[in-house]
Amino acid sequence: MRTKNLRKYGNRPFSIAVIHGGPGAAGEMAPVARKLAIGHGVLEPLQTASSVGEQIEELRKTLVKSARLPVTLVGFSWGAWLSFIFAATYPGLVKKLILVSSGGYEAKYGRKTLAARMSRLSAKQKVKIKSLVKVLGGREVKDKEVIFAKLGALFTRVDTYDPLPEGRDKVLLDPDIFQSVWKDAEELRRSGKLLELGKHISCPVVAIHGDYDPHPAEGVQKPLLRVLKKFRFVLLPNCGHKPWIEKEAKDRFFAVLKEELC
Repeated sequence: MRTKNLRKYGNRPFSIAVIHGGPGAAGEMAPVARKLAIGHGVLEPLQTASSVGEQIEELRKTLVKSARLPVTLVGFSWGAWLSFIFAATYPGLVKKLILVSSGGYEAKYGRKTLAARMSRLSAKQKVKIKSLVKVLGGREVKDKEVIFAKLGALFTRVDTYDPLPEGRDKVLLDPDIFQSVWKDAEELRRSGKLLELGKHISCPVVAIHGDYDPHPAEGVQKPLLRVLKKFRFVLLPNCGHKPWIEKEAKDRFFAVLKEELC
Protein backbone atom coordinates (compact mmCIF):
# COMPACT_ATOMS: atom_id res chain seq x y z
CA MET A 1 0.00 0.00 0.00
CA ARG A 2 1.26 3.49 -0.82
CA THR A 3 0.30 6.89 0.47
CA LYS A 4 2.12 10.08 -0.47
CA ASN A 5 5.86 9.48 -0.06
CA LEU A 6 5.27 6.33 1.99
CA ARG A 7 4.84 2.66 1.12
CA LYS A 8 3.55 0.10 3.61
CA TYR A 9 4.18 -3.66 3.52
CA GLY A 10 2.69 -6.41 5.64
CA ASN A 11 0.36 -5.78 8.53
CA ARG A 12 0.31 -3.49 11.53
CA PRO A 13 2.13 -2.73 13.70
CA PHE A 14 4.78 -1.18 11.44
CA SER A 15 7.86 -1.72 13.57
CA ILE A 16 10.51 -1.60 10.82
CA ALA A 17 11.41 1.16 8.34
CA VAL A 18 13.75 0.67 5.38
CA ILE A 19 15.60 3.84 4.37
CA HIS A 20 16.77 4.17 0.77
CA GLY A 21 20.05 5.54 -0.48
CA GLY A 22 21.11 7.93 -3.18
CA PRO A 23 20.40 10.54 -1.90
CA GLY A 24 17.54 10.80 -4.34
CA ALA A 25 17.02 7.10 -5.16
CA ALA A 26 13.55 6.63 -3.69
CA GLY A 27 12.11 3.15 -3.99
CA GLU A 28 15.28 1.08 -4.28
CA MET A 29 14.59 -0.72 -0.98
CA ALA A 30 11.28 -2.18 -2.19
CA PRO A 31 12.69 -5.74 -2.67
CA VAL A 32 14.05 -5.71 0.89
CA ALA A 33 10.80 -4.33 2.29
CA ARG A 34 8.76 -7.07 0.60
CA LYS A 35 11.05 -9.78 1.96
CA LEU A 36 10.96 -8.41 5.50
CA ALA A 37 7.17 -8.00 5.34
CA ILE A 38 6.85 -11.79 5.67
CA GLY A 39 6.26 -11.68 9.40
CA HIS A 40 6.71 -7.94 9.99
CA GLY A 41 5.01 -4.64 9.26
CA VAL A 42 7.43 -2.56 7.19
CA LEU A 43 7.46 1.10 6.16
CA GLU A 44 9.36 2.43 3.15
CA PRO A 45 9.57 6.23 3.44
CA LEU A 46 10.48 8.04 0.22
CA GLN A 47 12.70 11.00 1.07
CA THR A 48 11.86 14.20 -0.83
CA ALA A 49 13.57 16.99 1.12
CA SER A 50 16.71 18.69 -0.22
CA SER A 51 18.92 18.99 2.87
CA VAL A 52 20.11 16.60 5.56
CA GLY A 53 18.24 18.45 8.30
CA GLU A 54 15.02 18.53 6.31
CA GLN A 55 15.27 14.81 5.52
CA ILE A 56 15.69 14.07 9.23
CA GLU A 57 12.54 16.03 10.05
CA GLU A 58 10.65 14.48 7.14
CA LEU A 59 11.55 11.02 8.43
CA ARG A 60 10.57 11.93 12.00
CA LYS A 61 7.12 13.09 10.93
CA THR A 62 6.57 9.93 8.90
CA LEU A 63 7.62 7.60 11.70
CA VAL A 64 5.71 9.40 14.44
CA LYS A 65 2.57 9.21 12.32
CA SER A 66 2.83 5.66 10.96
CA ALA A 67 5.33 3.51 12.91
CA ARG A 68 5.15 1.67 16.20
CA LEU A 69 7.82 3.44 18.20
CA PRO A 70 10.60 2.89 18.93
CA VAL A 71 11.27 1.58 15.44
CA THR A 72 14.05 -0.51 13.87
CA LEU A 73 15.72 1.36 11.02
CA VAL A 74 17.33 -0.55 8.15
CA GLY A 75 19.30 2.06 6.22
CA PHE A 76 21.07 1.37 2.93
CA SER A 77 24.06 3.36 1.60
CA TRP A 78 23.15 7.06 2.08
CA GLY A 79 20.13 5.76 4.01
CA ALA A 80 22.54 4.20 6.52
CA TRP A 81 24.01 7.64 7.22
CA LEU A 82 20.55 9.20 7.39
CA SER A 83 19.44 6.52 9.87
CA PHE A 84 22.64 7.01 11.88
CA ILE A 85 22.04 10.78 12.10
CA PHE A 86 18.37 10.21 12.94
CA ALA A 87 19.19 7.76 15.77
CA ALA A 88 21.63 10.30 17.23
CA THR A 89 19.12 13.14 16.94
CA TYR A 90 16.09 11.22 18.24
CA PRO A 91 17.49 8.29 20.29
CA GLY A 92 14.14 7.64 21.95
CA LEU A 93 12.50 6.85 18.60
CA VAL A 94 14.92 4.10 17.51
CA LYS A 95 15.00 0.58 18.93
CA LYS A 96 17.77 -0.80 16.70
CA LEU A 97 19.88 0.52 13.85
CA ILE A 98 20.93 -1.73 10.94
CA LEU A 99 23.42 -0.14 8.56
CA VAL A 100 23.61 -1.85 5.16
CA SER A 101 26.53 -0.97 2.86
CA SER A 102 27.18 2.29 4.62
CA GLY A 103 29.66 4.83 3.36
CA GLY A 104 32.82 5.31 5.44
CA TYR A 105 32.59 7.60 8.45
CA GLU A 106 35.83 9.51 7.87
CA ALA A 107 36.87 11.54 4.81
CA LYS A 108 39.84 9.34 3.95
CA TYR A 109 37.50 6.44 3.25
CA GLY A 110 35.57 8.50 0.72
CA ARG A 111 38.78 8.87 -1.27
CA LYS A 112 39.34 5.11 -1.06
CA THR A 113 35.83 4.48 -2.40
CA LEU A 114 36.48 6.63 -5.44
CA ALA A 115 39.85 4.96 -6.03
CA ALA A 116 38.28 1.49 -5.83
CA ARG A 117 35.57 2.40 -8.31
CA MET A 118 37.96 4.01 -10.76
CA SER A 119 40.26 0.97 -10.64
CA ARG A 120 37.36 -1.22 -11.79
CA LEU A 121 36.38 0.99 -14.72
CA SER A 122 37.68 0.58 -18.24
CA ALA A 123 39.30 3.56 -19.96
CA LYS A 124 36.17 3.98 -22.07
CA GLN A 125 33.92 3.95 -18.98
CA LYS A 126 36.10 6.56 -17.26
CA VAL A 127 35.76 8.89 -20.23
CA LYS A 128 32.00 8.32 -20.28
CA ILE A 129 31.62 9.09 -16.57
CA LYS A 130 33.73 12.22 -16.83
CA SER A 131 31.56 13.42 -19.71
CA LEU A 132 28.29 12.72 -17.88
CA VAL A 133 29.48 14.44 -14.69
CA LYS A 134 30.46 17.50 -16.71
CA VAL A 135 27.06 17.67 -18.39
CA LEU A 136 25.22 17.14 -15.09
CA GLY A 137 27.13 20.01 -13.53
CA GLY A 138 26.10 22.45 -16.25
CA ARG A 139 23.74 25.34 -15.60
CA GLU A 140 21.08 24.36 -18.10
CA VAL A 141 20.78 20.61 -18.29
CA LYS A 142 18.11 18.80 -20.24
CA ASP A 143 17.09 15.24 -19.30
CA LYS A 144 18.94 15.50 -15.97
CA GLU A 145 17.23 12.38 -14.64
CA VAL A 146 18.36 10.36 -17.69
CA ILE A 147 21.97 11.44 -17.24
CA PHE A 148 21.80 10.68 -13.50
CA ALA A 149 20.42 7.21 -14.28
CA LYS A 150 23.23 6.52 -16.77
CA LEU A 151 25.81 7.47 -14.15
CA GLY A 152 24.14 5.22 -11.61
CA ALA A 153 24.09 2.31 -14.05
CA LEU A 154 27.81 2.67 -14.75
CA PHE A 155 28.72 2.70 -11.08
CA THR A 156 26.36 -0.19 -10.34
CA ARG A 157 28.33 -2.36 -12.76
CA VAL A 158 31.53 -1.87 -10.78
CA ASP A 159 29.81 -1.98 -7.38
CA THR A 160 28.53 -5.54 -7.81
CA TYR A 161 30.36 -8.85 -7.48
CA ASP A 162 28.08 -11.42 -9.17
CA PRO A 163 24.62 -9.88 -9.47
CA LEU A 164 21.26 -11.41 -10.17
CA PRO A 165 19.01 -9.55 -12.62
CA GLU A 166 17.25 -6.74 -10.78
CA GLY A 167 13.47 -6.68 -10.66
CA ARG A 168 11.17 -4.17 -12.27
CA ASP A 169 10.76 -1.90 -9.25
CA LYS A 170 10.91 1.69 -10.41
CA VAL A 171 13.47 3.80 -8.59
CA LEU A 172 12.53 7.49 -8.51
CA LEU A 173 15.82 9.23 -9.25
CA ASP A 174 16.22 12.89 -8.34
CA PRO A 175 19.62 14.43 -9.18
CA ASP A 176 18.72 17.74 -7.53
CA ILE A 177 18.15 16.00 -4.20
CA PHE A 178 21.38 14.09 -4.68
CA GLN A 179 23.50 17.15 -5.33
CA SER A 180 21.96 19.21 -2.53
CA VAL A 181 21.88 16.56 0.21
CA TRP A 182 25.24 15.02 -0.66
CA LYS A 183 26.93 18.41 -0.34
CA ASP A 184 25.64 18.63 3.26
CA ALA A 185 26.55 15.02 3.99
CA GLU A 186 30.12 15.30 2.72
CA GLU A 187 30.68 18.36 4.87
CA LEU A 188 29.39 16.49 7.93
CA ARG A 189 31.91 13.72 7.29
CA ARG A 190 34.79 16.08 6.41
CA SER A 191 34.31 18.08 9.61
CA GLY A 192 34.17 14.97 11.81
CA LYS A 193 30.64 15.80 12.97
CA LEU A 194 29.14 12.71 11.34
CA LEU A 195 31.22 10.29 13.39
CA GLU A 196 30.84 12.42 16.52
CA LEU A 197 27.07 11.92 16.33
CA GLY A 198 27.61 8.24 17.12
CA LYS A 199 28.29 9.15 20.74
CA HIS A 200 24.62 10.11 21.07
CA ILE A 201 23.29 6.77 19.80
CA SER A 202 22.05 4.56 22.62
CA CYS A 203 20.44 1.65 20.74
CA PRO A 204 22.22 -1.47 19.41
CA VAL A 205 23.81 -0.96 15.99
CA VAL A 206 24.58 -3.68 13.43
CA ALA A 207 26.53 -2.98 10.22
CA ILE A 208 26.25 -5.41 7.30
CA HIS A 209 28.83 -4.95 4.57
CA GLY A 210 30.03 -6.75 1.46
CA ASP A 211 33.74 -7.49 1.05
CA TYR A 212 33.57 -6.31 -2.60
CA ASP A 213 31.75 -3.09 -1.80
CA PRO A 214 33.90 -0.15 -3.04
CA HIS A 215 33.04 1.59 0.23
CA PRO A 216 35.75 -0.04 2.36
CA ALA A 217 34.51 -2.18 5.23
CA GLU A 218 37.21 -0.76 7.51
CA GLY A 219 35.73 2.70 6.96
CA VAL A 220 32.60 1.54 8.75
CA GLN A 221 33.93 -0.96 11.26
CA LYS A 222 36.93 0.88 12.69
CA PRO A 223 35.39 4.33 13.26
CA LEU A 224 32.13 2.99 14.67
CA LEU A 225 33.91 0.70 17.12
CA ARG A 226 35.38 3.86 18.64
CA VAL A 227 32.12 5.72 19.23
CA LEU A 228 29.28 3.21 19.64
CA LYS A 229 28.43 1.42 22.86
CA LYS A 230 26.64 -1.57 21.32
CA PHE A 231 28.04 -2.45 17.90
CA ARG A 232 28.28 -5.59 15.78
CA PHE A 233 29.84 -5.86 12.32
CA VAL A 234 28.98 -8.55 9.76
CA LEU A 235 31.13 -8.94 6.63
CA LEU A 236 29.53 -10.79 3.71
CA PRO A 237 31.96 -12.61 1.38
CA ASN A 238 31.65 -12.25 -2.40
CA CYS A 239 29.25 -9.36 -1.99
CA GLY A 240 29.09 -5.91 -3.56
CA HIS A 241 27.17 -2.80 -2.61
CA LYS A 242 23.62 -4.24 -2.89
CA PRO A 243 23.59 -7.52 -0.94
CA TRP A 244 20.03 -8.45 -1.95
CA ILE A 245 20.98 -8.77 -5.65
CA GLU A 246 24.18 -10.77 -5.11
CA LYS A 247 24.00 -14.48 -6.06
CA GLU A 248 26.41 -15.65 -3.37
CA ALA A 249 25.43 -13.26 -0.58
CA LYS A 250 21.68 -12.73 -0.88
CA ASP A 251 20.61 -15.64 1.34
CA ARG A 252 23.18 -14.85 4.02
CA PHE A 253 22.15 -11.19 3.97
CA PHE A 254 18.50 -11.96 4.62
CA ALA A 255 19.42 -14.56 7.24
CA VAL A 256 21.38 -11.91 9.16
CA LEU A 257 18.49 -9.45 8.87
CA LYS A 258 16.02 -12.07 10.09
CA GLU A 259 18.24 -12.83 13.08
CA GLU A 260 18.56 -9.15 13.98
CA LEU A 261 14.82 -8.51 13.66
CA CYS A 262 13.72 -11.37 15.93
